[in-house]
Order: sequence, then C-alpha cells, then structure tokens
Amino acid sequence: MIPAAFEYHRPKDLDGVLSLLTEHGDEARVMAGGHSLIPMMKLRMADVPHLIDLQDVAGLTGISHSDNTIRLGAMVTQHDIIGDAKLAERAPILREAALQIADPQVRYMGTVGGNVANGDPGNDMPGLMQCLDAVFTLVGPEGTRDVPARDFYEAAYMTAREDDEVLTAVTIPVPRGGYAYEKQKRKIGDYATAAAAVQIVKDGGTCTAASIAMTNLSDTPVYSDAAGAALIGTSLDDAARAAAVAAMLGDIDPTEDNRGPVAFKIHVAGVILNRAIERAWARA
Repeated sequence: MIPAAFEYHRPKDLDGVLSLLTEHGDEARVMAGGHSLIPMMKLRMADVPHLIDLQDVAGLTGISHSDNTIRLGAMVTQHDIIGDAKLAERAPILREAALQIADPQVRYMGTVGGNVANGDPGNDMPGLMQCLDAVFTLVGPEGTRDVPARDFYEAAYMTAREDDEVLTAVTIPVPRGGYAYEKQKRKIGDYATAAAAVQIVKDGGTCTAASIAMTNLSDTPVYSDAAGAALIGTSLDDAARAAAVAAMLGDIDPTEDNRGPVAFKIHVAGVILNRAIERAWARA
C-alpha cells in the first residue's frame, strides 16, 4: 500500500529535531531506520503528517566504552553491533541477538534506538536491554533525562518517552558471566514466537547473579525478577531451572495470533528459556 501524504523533514542537528517536534506536536514522528514506522504508514496504521528523519543528525552514532559501561548511539545499526570487535568481546550477547534480527538488509538500516524506542512488543532489543539493565537517554525541550529500560515500557507502543523527546543513546553496564539469546520464529525475518535473554554469573559451581527477560509474550517485554532469583544460590540443577521457567511463565501474558494459540506460546516460552539458561550457564 501507499502511505497517506506527509511532509518530510531531514534536520542536521538535535535542536532542529526538537524544534520540529515542538512546532508540529503529535502530528510529527521521528524515524531512525524506518523498518517499524514505514510499514505501519503504508498499512495506514500510523498517520504521520510530519516525518522527521534522523539520518543526518550529528551525535547519534558511535559505540563508546568506559571501564564499566558501554554507550550505543541511537543511530547505531544492528550491522554496526555485529561488526564491532571490542563490543563483541565485552558484551557478546548484543552480537548474538543482533544476528537473529530479520535479515542482512534490515540489519544494515535497523537501529538500536528505533528498535527500543517505539514500544513494539515483538522487537528483540527491548527485552535484551531489560536483561542488561540498560538506561535510555531522552532529550527534549526541558532537557535530558535517563530512564531505566525496566521502567520504560508501559503497554504496546506506549513508553515513558514524551512526544517531544528523542531517544539519543543506550548505556549498559558491561555484562558479567555467561550469556545467551535464544529465539524461536516461524521463518527468517519474522518476529519471535518467543525469545529469551539471559545473563548468569557463576562462582565455583554456584549461581551468584542472574538476569532474565523475554520478548513477544506480553504487550511489553517481560523482565522477571522472580525467574532470576530462582537460580541464585543453586547449581542450576533441573529443579532450579524448572523454578525459573515457572516464575517467568507466571509473569508473561501471551495472546493468540498467527504465531499460534496461547498454550503453544507458553510451551515455546518454557523450552526457549530453559535452553537459554542452560547455554548461559555453560558459558559462565
């Protein structure tokens, strides 16, 4: 289909973006890579009289490292993540997840900022960022503020970002221990039926820390404190893994769609999560 008529804006700096957002209010939307917004516009599911393209805005690209954190500019693409050797060394789960997003053509244009900012419950990065305890930097007319990923998502396509704010960066603590990103999908390029992000820290044969989040099983990504807590202090035997899976299944709320009925999604979620926990533990 063809989208409704709109005005296209391509500002050169963030001040220009904020000025347009202030001028046009809820009639304006920002676009990063466009892989979520443009299809919705074509299907007439999104009416965007003023489209603001961020491609030329300075300061939104680049991956930077400090001793304890990693900062991803909002316009960093999935391809950038896959190709960054230092990032792969310090936070390999990011590369593992990025390689499972859509296909190479999408990954060349799809951005971290776009993936996390629009609140699509099927996107891969929101749950991963919750698992990693990421913080999102938002800039608006009133200044700059940071919002934890675990507090950012309110409902499907509804987030803590105000209409006149732009997500400019994602900052994560350098992950520790073993990791896994597991995803089940019908075909290449599809959203996940279920996906799990897991980070586990091991001391000797005992789990000392665990973080678990899942994707596309509720109207927001689901970070489960209870699932991680079920693993801490255990050797990740069958009982501990079963307790973690049970805790997560108690936190999700899937709905039936073309990926299957609720019972099937719950089953897939349990299988995927158990597999991710086992693999993260083996890498810890």
